[in-house]
Formats: sequence, structure tokens, C-alpha cells
Amino acid sequence: MRKTFLMLLSAWLLPAALRACEVCSRNQPRALRNITHGTGPQGNADYLIIGSAAVIVLLTLFLSLKFLLRPGENEPTHVKHSVIEKM
Repeated sequence: MRKTFLMLLSAWLLPAALRACEVCSRNQPRALRNITHGTGPQGNADYLIIGSAAVIVLLTLFLSLKFLLRPGENEPTHVKHSVIEKM
């Protein structure tokens, strides 16, 4: 019980510790306040880079989950069948 309580307490307090400081919050654009430290995006090109990276990451996540959960190799000559048969 104590272990569960400590884990829940740390999960509740951890996001507060990861927020940006007051100076960084003031210097960030409205959308990124309390999320990141340091300088924010300096122009539209930075937002384009961040958006492109986010799209690539989400696409990669989707495809990796898709092929992990439903690989679709049904041919009896596929290499996975030779491995499964040896087990």
C-alpha cells in the first residue's frame, strides 16, 4: 500500500517539478508556456520544423504499431514459420 501511495504521489508531483521557471514562461509564446525552458521558436521556420517532426513521429508510431500487431505475413514459406516450427 505504501509503495502504491508513493508512486501515485510522485506521479502527481513530478509534472510540477518539470514545468518551466517563471522567466522562461514569460519569454515563451502562449502555446508553449510552462512546457519548456530556454528560448522558444524564433520564427515560422521553427514551427514548420517542429510540426514536421511531430508528423514523422506520429506516422512512425502508427506504422510500427500496425505492423507489430498485424504483420500480415501468411505465406507458409515466410521465415517466421521456420523459426516457429523449430521451437
